[in-house]
Amino acid sequence: MNEKTAASQAPIRDARTLGVPKMLILGLQHMFAMFGATVLVPILVQSYGLPLSIQTTLFFAGFGTLFFHVCTRLKVPAFLGSSFAFLGGFQAMAEMDAGIYATMEASEKLQYTCGGIVVAGLLYVILALVIKAVGVHRVMHYLPPVVTGPIIILIGLNLAPSAVSNASTCWWLALVAMAIIIVANIWGKGMIKIIPILLGVVGSYVVALVAGMVDFSGLADTTLLSGTNPILGFQPFVTNFGGSVAKFDISAILVMAPIAIASMMEHIGDMSAISATVGENFIEDPGLHRTLIGDGVATSLAGLFGGPANTTYGENTGVLVLSRVHDPRVVRLAAIYAVVLSFSPAFAYLVNTIPAAIIGGVSFILYGMISAIGVRNVVENQVDFTNSRNLIIAAVILVCGLGFSGGLTFHVGGASITLTSLAIAAIAGIVLNAILPGNDFHFGKTATSDTAASLGRY
Repeated sequence: MNEKTAASQAPIRDARTLGVPKMLILGLQHMFAMFGATVLVPILVQSYGLPLSIQTTLFFAGFGTLFFHVCTRLKVPAFLGSSFAFLGGFQAMAEMDAGIYATMEASEKLQYTCGGIVVAGLLYVILALVIKAVGVHRVMHYLPPVVTGPIIILIGLNLAPSAVSNASTCWWLALVAMAIIIVANIWGKGMIKIIPILLGVVGSYVVALVAGMVDFSGLADTTLLSGTNPILGFQPFVTNFGGSVAKFDISAILVMAPIAIASMMEHIGDMSAISATVGENFIEDPGLHRTLIGDGVATSLAGLFGGPANTTYGENTGVLVLSRVHDPRVVRLAAIYAVVLSFSPAFAYLVNTIPAAIIGGVSFILYGMISAIGVRNVVENQVDFTNSRNLIIAAVILVCGLGFSGGLTFHVGGASITLTSLAIAAIAGIVLNAILPGNDFHFGKTATSDTAASLGRY
């Protein structure tokens, strides 16, 4: 590899060197990457019968991301979007008809659901305090690459059916989006090469417009401050403050809070994936306790004012892989865009006109990238699969993560609690790693093992 080729493939850690216009576009790319999944959560929750607001979801995704960056000393290029892990809890709460919930209005039931989310976020803080007290090295001793690698793989694989489902609504349009991304990333030059996702979305959207596949009927009566979807409008937690604040009940807490087990493991896996992508050990610096506090408090704040739980987004990690621009500033730009645009019901509607097939085509690439990072994680950390111990741990994690497709539901105090497949896999992997003999992994023992906990460097 000559010096020119090596330089062209080197990651960009300071996007300011590209100039302000390009930085703004890169931030826009991150916003598009997260937008589809972020707004899909409230859309699905609304289908359950709970009035979760798209605008509120967008606001707290952006605000939560900015809060997370402050907590992590502006070092981690992560975006916090709405978590899919809590969808089972939302559905369980929507269907709950016992006790005080028997005759409760959907809007009030959402308040109690969000109260459970507040408690779930606080569990992150508790884990962060444990890590701070005993040290990340001791905690990460139970999360070696043989555990975190397969979990990262599962994060991508569990998202894969969503990509196929969306793409199957119009395969040819999904293939157009994929083709644009691949061509831009492989053969593109300069700026084209580092914004393949944005080009894929915009290019395929133009094709969809020409094909008459976009519906703008919801904007027919739009004006600046009035109409079905006005250009400017406050979030429900501003216009209806008392009706948006979370309420607390033990049944709702028992439904929602345990889901934090899954989301915390996803968080650790995502921190591992982002670290592997960027080539920095974020679990060590700024520290896993800081990333957990940022994610957890952002989740609690969102729940307090009627929003869904947040989680670090794999979609944006995929953008980091493809663009090779690793500057957290561009992610913060996406967060600012989300906050600003959360004040526009018209924009929320407009972006929701993007056909599902385009989201599916983009997701095909991004979700696959996440799983590929997990594979690289295992390979670069030289996990020995000739060792039966490692083989058993990885095998159980993968089967649990893929086999329990509907999660595992049990009952506590009359309420149904569902652990997602990823939570089951993570718990199984951590327990097996702790009890099976031969765990000789020591996080931070050497310069190499500093990154071996859950990431692989370039």
